Amino acid sequence: MRKLWDKGYELNEEVEKFTTGDDPEIDMRIIRYDIIASMAHAKMLERIGILSKDEVAKLVETLKELKKLVELGKFKIRDDEEDCHTAIENFLTEKLGDLGKKIHTGRSRNDQVLTALRMYQKDELMNVKSEIEELMNRIEKFSSLYGETRFAGYTHTRKAMPTDFKTWTHAFLDSLKDDLKFLDFVHNILDRSPLGTGAGYGIPLDLDRRYTAEKLNFSEIQENPIYAQNSRIKFELLILQLLSHITLDLNKVASDLIFFSLPEVGYVELSDSVCTGSSIMPQKKNPDPLEIMRGYHHRIVSNMLFISEVGSNLISGYHRDFQTTKKVIFESFDLVKSSIKIMGIIFENLRVNEKRCRESLDDEVLATERVYELVKKGIPFRDAYKMVAREITKKR
Repeated sequence: MRKLWDKGYELNEEVEKFTTGDDPEIDMRIIRYDIIASMAHAKMLERIGILSKDEVAKLVETLKELKKLVELGKFKIRDDEEDCHTAIENFLTEKLGDLGKKIHTGRSRNDQVLTALRMYQKDELMNVKSEIEELMNRIEKFSSLYGETRFAGYTHTRKAMPTDFKTWTHAFLDSLKDDLKFLDFVHNILDRSPLGTGAGYGIPLDLDRRYTAEKLNFSEIQENPIYAQNSRIKFELLILQLLSHITLDLNKVASDLIFFSLPEVGYVELSDSVCTGSSIMPQKKNPDPLEIMRGYHHRIVSNMLFISEVGSNLISGYHRDFQTTKKVIFESFDLVKSSIKIMGIIFENLRVNEKRCRESLDDEVLATERVYELVKKGIPFRDAYKMVAREITKKR
């Protein structure tokens, strides 16, 4: 079958390759969602009298067959099909003839892709949530083992005051809790079905959009068809903002662990199982996973900026520019999930060198505590501060 938009003329071969890009490959990430949405859509068309019960039964059965092929890795989108939406309709038409041509009634590829992406994004947010919760459990276990161990904390990358691993780990646990609140907020924003908004200006049929929303586990529908299209970049930007918050936390933990595990500092010891080596220096044990994790934060931020730029200076409605953000969203979720998982593995194998931690608590690190010992005796804070400062200067 030809393309869904075919009008009888031939598209330049180079133009076709350019406009299609790698969509046939990357749409395999969302074809399952498009199939599920197509089942719900077919059932809705029966409710409003467009399809018969027998027609819907055949469509759903054939869609289930296609879904099974996808899950078994036995179905691929052809380059000449452009996207998963065309591939699904072609499959139905090849199997069912004219009945397959009816599946597009009441929708556009614009709301199809928006629906499939939103279903995918909601699922991925829940996957990220599960990964964060598992990481938090592993951090809690580490804290329960080493929480009372004190060491010198740093400001300006210089020794400052005593802290302990409970305080350090709970700084990140608190931050991850905030990330989970943000995640729930983003999920709630996304939890609205755009199916039935068409190309961005509605459909001249009395569609039962609430029925399909319920079937697809959306809490409500997006009422305004123009906003449905305008919201695509806005919602994707929200997702990337969330993911950047998560990777910022991972970046900070990674930076701390790289520093704490320096031989010159030695607060913690990274397991050999999470470190690589050097091809020339036999003594090296490199914290490569943590360094890569730090770098991925900047990739997420750059992806966020890319999506923000794609969505600006466009008039309302759908634009093919949107096609360029799909791969970015897929990559961003993959990077964040793998980073969270790796951080969990690192914490599971992380050990504290209590001797090196105790040794870090020298007189200078304890200086502020001595100031407050004097304050408790009635000496004004500024006088106590200067007294301790003079003691330190003399010892130097």
